[in-house]
Formats: sequence, C-alpha cells, structure tokens
Amino acid sequence: MTALMIQGTGSNVGKSMLVAGLCRAALRRGLSVAPFKPQNMSNNAAVTQDGGEIGRAQALQAMACGVSPHTDMNPVLLKPETDVGSQVVVQGKRMATFKAREYSDLKPKLMAPVLDSFERLKSQYDLVLVEGAGSPAEVNLRPGDIANMGFARAADCPVVLAGDIDRGGVIAQIVGTKAVIDPDDAAMIAGFLINRFRGDPRLFDDGYAMIGDHTGWRGFGVVPWFADAWKLPAEDALDIATPKRDTGLHIVCLKLSRIANFDDLDPLAQEPGVRVTMLHAGQPLPGDTDVVIIPGSKSTIGDLAFLKAQGWDEDVRAHHRRGGHVLGICGGFQMLGRGVDDPDGIEGPPAQASGIGLLDVETTMTGDKRLTTVEALHVPTGQQFDGYEIHIGRSEGPDRARAFASVAGQDEGAISPDGRVAGSYLHGMFRDDGFRAAWLAGFGVATSATAYDQTVETTLDKLADHLETHLDVPALLACAR
Repeated sequence: MTALMIQGTGSNVGKSMLVAGLCRAALRRGLSVAPFKPQNMSNNAAVTQDGGEIGRAQALQAMACGVSPHTDMNPVLLKPETDVGSQVVVQGKRMATFKAREYSDLKPKLMAPVLDSFERLKSQYDLVLVEGAGSPAEVNLRPGDIANMGFARAADCPVVLAGDIDRGGVIAQIVGTKAVIDPDDAAMIAGFLINRFRGDPRLFDDGYAMIGDHTGWRGFGVVPWFADAWKLPAEDALDIATPKRDTGLHIVCLKLSRIANFDDLDPLAQEPGVRVTMLHAGQPLPGDTDVVIIPGSKSTIGDLAFLKAQGWDEDVRAHHRRGGHVLGICGGFQMLGRGVDDPDGIEGPPAQASGIGLLDVETTMTGDKRLTTVEALHVPTGQQFDGYEIHIGRSEGPDRARAFASVAGQDEGAISPDGRVAGSYLHGMFRDDGFRAAWLAGFGVATSATAYDQTVETTLDKLADHLETHLDVPALLACAR
C-alpha cells in the first residue's frame, strides 16, 4: 500500500541493482513487495506469465521479490530499432514503432496506463519499489515526463536520489540536480545515497557532508562496489561480465548494434570451463574461436548490414570451413539463412537482404509477434529445457527437416547437414542447467555443480546484505508512503 522511488543522477548509475537489493531486503522483512519501472528502454526483454514482455531488469527485481514477472511491473517498454526510432510496448503489448519526436507527442497519453498499472500493484502489495529512468536533471524532457519526476508527482511517490561516485563528480551530480529541477520536484526527494564507492567509504565523509549541506537532503549512506554484481543477469550488453580466462571452450558472441535478449550468455560466462568473448565492432573473429553465437536482434536486416560491415560474415564462413561451430538464436538464426525479406516494413522500410548462407532457410517478416514461454526438447541430445520465444518472422527451408528442438510436438529451428551450424528461435535455453550441461558435453566440457538460478538467488541475498551493511535501510524504507 506504500511506494518509494529510486531515481538516479544519470543512466547506468546502478538504479536497477539498488532496487533489486532493496526488494530482497524488504521481502526478508516479511513484506509483500513488487518492482515497478514506468518506462524502460531496453532490447533485453523478459516474457511474463500474463503473455506480455517487460524489461529484463524488472524480471530480475521480481525474482528478488519472490514473485512472477507481470506486465504491470514495466508498463512502457521502448525497444530501439534504429538510431531515431523505437518499438513502443504498452502493458506488455506492441503498440507501434515511433520516431523520437513522435514519441514525445505520445508520452502524455501514456501516463494513464502507467498509473493504472502502478495503482494495481499498490493494491496488491505492501510495498512497491519504483525505478526511474535516466535522470530528473534532464529538465528539457520534463514536460510530459512519465519516467521520473512527472511520475513521482502524479503518483505522489517519494524519491531517493542515487549518485554514482565511480564516474567521478558525484557532488556535482547530486547538488547540480537540486539546482536545475523545479522546486516542487525537489520537494519530492527524501534524501540521497552514494553508489559504487571503491576503497574506504570513510574517505568520502567530507564530500558526503557537503552534499547534505548544499541540498538540505538527508543521506542514507555510501554503498561500496558490489564485487558479485557480474553474477546477476545483465540488462545492457555493455554490462555483460565475462571473467578473464586463458583456457576453456572459446565461445565468441557477435555484439550486434541492436543486440536483443542476450540473457543466453550469462550462464555460459559463469561456467569455469568456458571462455566467453563479446566481439565488438571493428574486431576480427579470434582464430582460436570454437563456437560463434549470433544473438537476437531488434532489427535483423539492419544488423545483417552491420555484421557485414565488420566483415563478420566472411569470418563466420571461414570459421565454419575450418571445422568450427555456429549457433544462431532468434535474429541470429534468421541471419544464418540464405536471406531475409521484410515486404511490409515490419522492422523499418520494406527491404530484402542476403544472409550468411550457412543454413538453407529463408525468413519472411510478418506482423504477428510470437511471445510465449515454452517447454522444449533438444533433438540432438534428447535433453528437455525451458525457454521462451519473443520474435517476429517465419523461417522455412530444407534445413528445417533437421530440427534443433521439438516444442509441443512441432519441429523448431534448423541444423545444417554437417551438424555444425544450428539455429533456433528459443531464448533462455542456457539458463536450464540440464540443457547447458548436455550442450557443453558435446564439446567435451564438464559443467559446474552450481545451479544457475540458485547462483542468482544467492547473489541477490548477498546484495541485500551489502545494502543492509552500508545503507540505513530501515530509514530509507520508512520514507515510503
């Protein structure tokens, strides 16, 4: 019946993780708690039990709360398709694709569904912990805002402002925010906290006091760097942590410009017998690569052009000729075929593009979006696993005769005649411990005994402990109303 919002002085200051940790801390106090983010921008989405999609960070926060993800937890999700346009998902369902200027005009109309979802959660839980987006200091975006102070004012939700000291200039971040925002907005802020301090937090005592003196806000504490953060699912592809290893099965993932739903990589990166490399633009495929993963994309034809511009299509074909293996997931599966056709301009202007050509399939984009959780059987190993589908497009061709998986008795995906190239629309397969073990065993890799989901649960508990140690959590939660 109460709520509290964590806003940040900028993007990627650790808001998502702070909310996840506070969610787990509140749960351990015996409260029923739910996460909420009015507006998120991410191509890394999670499928919910009510048949929609939300940002992956809110799915992790729901896990921290001990509840199932629901579309009300992230009522507006923006999925960038180009540099100037995004698909807009409202309460879990695709609305349309809008350019940035068009979305600015649309935003005020989205406050109603945002508040509708928020009030529904408030009626069901003791506490709703809200995550802002970007920064309230972006005062040029304040008119029509639904993500930060516009929401806080409309929902009468108190705010705690988080600054990231690892970036430097945290005093200016917080004091400057107070200086530029509207006084009535500033009145919504109950206090501040400092995140990601490296070293002895007491060394920042003077700076901490200065912030309080200049803003009049109370401080809730200084949070040191959380060393186990890499064990939690990454929301942004830039945040995927790959432990540095010199040995092990070398899996290289192509970091596409519109990479989407890359949660398949987190469990692999945590296996001690695996070395995962995220290949960035301009980098050639390493010569010791064992497996190439081409991940999902929010814009398959656009990312095909990006992939070719890096020369990765030639690299992947050469890797295959040398005996290497390739796995394409969702958009990556589509790119591995002979071609992709988008006659109705579903992902942008109508277009056709030739694919990498390692799978004998053709893909046609359609307006129907497949959005569901699935139970599947991996055909080559006979291993069952849970996953999800979140895609548009249909892929057909001779290589479909060799299915990657079986879902509800239907063939899914495709495998090349030599068995070294596979494509599937199924995400999340590597979260399944049994499937991950069976798939890696095919490369002679033994997996660790630790269950991936249990690792995430343990890390969430450690994160809550970390916040309890360094923040005045009781006082912070007491700000909720």
